[in-house]
Amino acid sequence: MTGSADSALGIRAIDRVAGLRPLAPFFCLYVTFGATLGFLSGGAPLILRARGVDLAEVGLLQLINLPVGLTFLWAPALDRIRLPGLPHRIGWITAAQAGAVVLLITLSFGAHWPLLALLALAIAACACVATMDIALEALVVETVPADRRASIASAKLCGASLGGILGVGVLVGSYDSLGWRGAVLACAALDLLCLLPILGYPEARLRDAGIAPKRLSGPLVRLRRLAGRVLALGAYFAAAYLLSGPNTLALLDLGVPLAQVGFLTGTVLPAVNLVMALAAGGLAARFGTVRLIAAGALGVLASGGLMAGACAGGMADLAVAATVLSFVAGGFLGVPMFNMIYRWAQGPQPATDYALLFGAAFFAAMPLRVAAPALAGWIGWPGYFAATLPLYAAAVGWLAVAVDRTLRTAGAAR
Repeated sequence: MTGSADSALGIRAIDRVAGLRPLAPFFCLYVTFGATLGFLSGGAPLILRARGVDLAEVGLLQLINLPVGLTFLWAPALDRIRLPGLPHRIGWITAAQAGAVVLLITLSFGAHWPLLALLALAIAACACVATMDIALEALVVETVPADRRASIASAKLCGASLGGILGVGVLVGSYDSLGWRGAVLACAALDLLCLLPILGYPEARLRDAGIAPKRLSGPLVRLRRLAGRVLALGAYFAAAYLLSGPNTLALLDLGVPLAQVGFLTGTVLPAVNLVMALAAGGLAARFGTVRLIAAGALGVLASGGLMAGACAGGMADLAVAATVLSFVAGGFLGVPMFNMIYRWAQGPQPATDYALLFGAAFFAAMPLRVAAPALAGWIGWPGYFAATLPLYAAAVGWLAVAVDRTLRTAGAAR
């Protein structure tokens, strides 16, 4: 009897592993996305702030992420042009990832180069990683059934979270022993290794045959079609960063040691995101997408209120707790938001649509991301967090309405 039970458990375990196997190529590439961007732009602001660099100058480092918001400019080329030798989307993924590896190897020799040269290489590497991302998202839309995209979104966020741990928590944490060249080359090696699983993905067999033959239109035409959703997402991205993004800078100003802040950013945040990504799909199915967004938003608002109070009272421990609460609450929103972006990008030009929905929205929020630290330095942290609370509440309410409208329309269509 015991043998039969053990056998059944073994079979279930094998089936579970087999069910996860199709997610591995997506998971691996999102590991590189999180690791590369985390290494290039995650640790530098904290290090420079700890050295006394002005908040306004620290905010300029957000420009490393600029290509993420500009992918809509070249996304139509990814929809129109097929590179030789590989399937359509996998060809672009391979080319972009290879470009990132070459740039990182070049960057590894630049420990003593001028800052502008290093910044230019970092932005170029970010552009390659962002291009890989939109090609991969188009692959999801074209080859993954709608009922399995929540699993892909979970794999994406889990991979990006693990990548963040590697790129910030491990590489930056091991910087003293690895040095500049060792850390950058380790990131390049990870990018190359994690490319391999997608090369065996059966894109041609799984592609939706009804997508490709339709006439393609330019990004401005697509933007007009998606304008309302892009604006809703842009408002959310901007407000979410304004409320939660500068938390770690506030912790430094409250006297929290750089090592502890780095641990929160490079280990706690990605670990929380990983756990929430695993749980959010099931929670959305049980409680509904809009309710899950509302629950996460209430938690983020509570964390912002606590941060305002902690900064006003100089209470570093409360600020750390509020920061962790913002990590947990914000984690509720990742899976339902990206699952909805996949739904909105369904059509003849998924790379362009995804780039507009995510990239253009991200770009629209960029000025506020750059200005946030300077604004906090001008009005002080308590006033800053208090001022961002109503902005976040309005933005997440707008997003929830857009999501609810889409779900109701889909339900009526059935």
